[in-house]
Amino acid sequence: MLIKLKNPVRVISWAAVGGAAEKKGPLGCRFDVIDESERFSQKTWEQSEGEMQKIALSKAMEKAGLSDNGVGLLFAGDLMNQCTSSSYGLLPFDIPMVGLYGACSTAAESLSLAAMASDLSGCVSAAVTSSHFCSAERQFRFPLEYGGQRTPTSQRTVTGSAAFLVRPENGGVQVKEIFFGRSVDSKITDICNMGAAMAPAAVDTLLRFFGESGTGPEDYDKIVTGDLGKEGYSITKMMMAQKNMPIDDVYDDCGLLIYNNDLQDMHAGGSGCGCSATVAAARLLPELAEGKMKNLLFIGTGALMSPTSVQQGLPIVSIAHLVHLCSA
Repeated sequence: MLIKLKNPVRVISWAAVGGAAEKKGPLGCRFDVIDESERFSQKTWEQSEGEMQKIALSKAMEKAGLSDNGVGLLFAGDLMNQCTSSSYGLLPFDIPMVGLYGACSTAAESLSLAAMASDLSGCVSAAVTSSHFCSAERQFRFPLEYGGQRTPTSQRTVTGSAAFLVRPENGGVQVKEIFFGRSVDSKITDICNMGAAMAPAAVDTLLRFFGESGTGPEDYDKIVTGDLGKEGYSITKMMMAQKNMPIDDVYDDCGLLIYNNDLQDMHAGGSGCGCSATVAAARLLPELAEGKMKNLLFIGTGALMSPTSVQQGLPIVSIAHLVHLCSA
């Protein structure tokens, strides 16, 4: 269902936090905060991830000149069990919170819900998400000490967090339309091939959005998916071409934008909740604000598996949520 907001909703501020690998990427100089130790003064990787969310939200609120009582509702999520990085990291904020799990689609999901909440209530809403390479490896694969080999189709989980604040307001970067995805089973069981698992969900969402909105790829300056990486990016282009709707001229993927793929050995690219979130905060939203783009389709893609589902041999179900952003 295509959701058109009743009132103009503006993204009033954003902030991106990252680690050492992210600093070395092409967007490294655009992050608000970088900690090359990736510890963020915490004892565990999971606590480090929570601290990233705290820093990102604090920075976004500082940019907007807001304190806790200026934000009415907070939408946040991460990759950890029960979204613990969000729950613990955002504990210092005296703001009602809705916890989310959309896997790597959480940036688009949280931004969509925050915009809808602001449209309905008139309040400022916040969207926050994060991922950490070390905490994700421990939960979904093997602890780093194991030293496992990565396959060519594997992606590196981004150590990063981003926060976005929205409120009903004209001008600037606007959330124009929202289109939520549906669960898609691509029959992929390989946990090291997230791109192939998520690509069909991105295509499903795009085709349904174009059908309901009456638009096509030519109506947008950029179409950017969440973190399909090299593998999923190629599959998405191929599948869209097969549907007689090629997107090559306007298409890009956050998993390919976050790292320097010629100089950094990231195999198929970046992934994780922090991937699309930090690319949006460090590059996409600034380019909209500067007028370098007018219309952007931002599509967060997520693999909705768990360690248990993978161990039981279930296929990886994926989803893709779309946000139409434009510069007023």
